[in-house]
Formats: sequence, structure tokens, C-alpha cells
Amino acid sequence: MLVKKAILNSRPGSNGVPDPGNFRLEETTLNPELREEEVLVKTLYLSVDPYMRCRMNEETGSDYLTPWKLSESAEGGGVGVVQSSRHDALQEGDVVTSFTWPWQSHVVMKGGTLQKVNPELVDGHVSYFLGAVGMTGLTALLGMREKGHVTKGANQTLVVSGAAGACGSLAGQIGRLDGCSRVVGICGSEDKCKTLVELLGFSGAIDYRRQDVAIGLRENCPDGIDIYFDNVGGELSDTVIAQMNQGGHVILCGQISQYNKDVPYPPPLSQETQDNLQRKNITRERFLVLDYMSQAQNALCELGGLVASGQIKVLETIENGIENMGVAFCSMMKGGNLGKQIVKISN
Repeated sequence: MLVKKAILNSRPGSNGVPDPGNFRLEETTLNPELREEEVLVKTLYLSVDPYMRCRMNEETGSDYLTPWKLSESAEGGGVGVVQSSRHDALQEGDVVTSFTWPWQSHVVMKGGTLQKVNPELVDGHVSYFLGAVGMTGLTALLGMREKGHVTKGANQTLVVSGAAGACGSLAGQIGRLDGCSRVVGICGSEDKCKTLVELLGFSGAIDYRRQDVAIGLRENCPDGIDIYFDNVGGELSDTVIAQMNQGGHVILCGQISQYNKDVPYPPPLSQETQDNLQRKNITRERFLVLDYMSQAQNALCELGGLVASGQIKVLETIENGIENMGVAFCSMMKGGNLGKQIVKISN
């Protein structure tokens, strides 16, 4: 069987900006003969995500991520359909997902590493299992619930950075549904701002490329900021934290502005921001969704219901072809996506 693979061709370096040339396409043959417990799957969709930038380095800087190996398939979230199986729980035609899916058109995997999913839960949009009803949705929902401390009727203001991205677009909607009276997103274009307000129900949005963020926050958050869902880090997050209220909460989800820099994770804060956090008794706790997987099944069912009912709107940017994995990844790292960045591999 002929298989296409997206291979890590080179590393951008600890302080380098990734380029599509860091990846290359290879064709190889795959033996379709399966051993006990193995499954042959055809890949339908693959995910690209900011955390993958860390895996491009020789050292990821994280205790739960291993680096990708040069000249081998990269890996991440994937969804596909079983073509043949020697695993008792999986059969031909089953739709399955995993967050350790090799970037290949077809792959042989251990059946125990795959999770069977029901396409009816997402009305046939199986790519949603990589986003709103997958790890991204879990991160947004459980991040808000575990670290946001939203209280209905408390007149809380939520600010989300990276708000038009995969996780931010969901976190803002969940915050609104859970009871935040004001939800303000920070993103990188006028069109994204318009989408947040007109489609997703955000109270306001700030284009950090065209507006002064500090002024925009004062205008959109007249009572200060109670909860900050942080996907970006750096100077932008310093600006948000400076306007947070006493006893506020920072949900430290991602730091995409810092991923090309050779700094530890989470990156160090300025002294002024550290002083702000301490003086105002603001919690800032790293959120890692893998620590909450015991809640995953119930949370995924809830997310599926919210999507099906239209209470959560799903945004996706879809690139076609495994040969464009590097293009899609680099575009996402520069904010070229609206919602979840997905690559469609096959029908």
C-alpha cells in the first residue's frame, strides 16, 4: 500500500521561526498485514496546534511533550476510519481518533491507542473531534470551569486572548454561557473582531494589530477584568493583567507569542506583572488538560450537546492535502486561521 507522510525535515532552532520547509513529503509502502491488536486506518483529518512548535526543537522545554524526530512522521491529533482490524473493540468502518496520530495518509496503530467516536454526535462533522468536541473543546471547557471561577450573577468580565483561535473562540462562548456578564476578545484582524461579536456573541473585541490594547480594554471593560483566559502571553498579557481586579483569575492555557523563543514554560513574567499579581491576589495557574482526563467523557458529551443545539458555534479553517501540513502549521502560528486549523487528508 502506498502511503504519504509529512516528515520533520529540519528544526527551526530554539529561537527560530518555523517555515514550511521544515517539513517534507515522503511516499513509502505500508504492509497491510496486521499483527494481533493492530488496526489499519485511513486518515481523514489532521490537526495542527501551537504546542507543536515546542516539539520541533531538540528539547521541548516541557515534562509532558517529547520532541519529534528528524526524518520521521510528525504526529498530533487525528481522526480517521478503520479499514481493517485485529482488535476486538474496533471493526471496519469505525471512526476513531487519537492525539498521537502520525501525519500519514494511512497508518497502522495499536487499537488501544485509538478512541472510537460516534459521527452522529457531531452531525457527521468528524473534524469537530479534533476541535470543539475534542481536546481543544476540553481545554476550553475544563479550563474555564477549573480555573476561571465563574459565578452566575456576579457581573464578571472575561477577557480572552487569541480569541479567534481554536481554543479562545470556544472559551469565550463557554464563559458567556456559564454566566460572565461581559466577554471581550483580543485577536488580530478587523474581520476576526466582527466574527467574535456578530457570530459568537462576544460583548466586544480588540484588534491588537490596529488598536492600543490598553485603551481598548478600558473602553470594553469599564468595571475592570475578573477572568483572563490567556492563550498568548508576553506584553499583551502584561497589559491585560495590569487592568485586572482584586481577586481575579488568570487561566494560563497557552503562550503562543513566546513559543519561538528559547525560554522555559511557562515563560518568566516581568517584575511589574509579578507585583500586580501579588498585590491584587490574582491567581495565575498553569492549566494542563491532561490532568483532568477523568472528566473528559462527561465534558465531551456536554460539548457535543452545546454544538448540536447551536449554543456553541464552531469555527474551522481547512487546508487540503497532507503535502500542506507545514503550510497549515506555519499559517496557524502567524494567526492565519479563524477557529480550529484542520488539514483534510481524504474523504
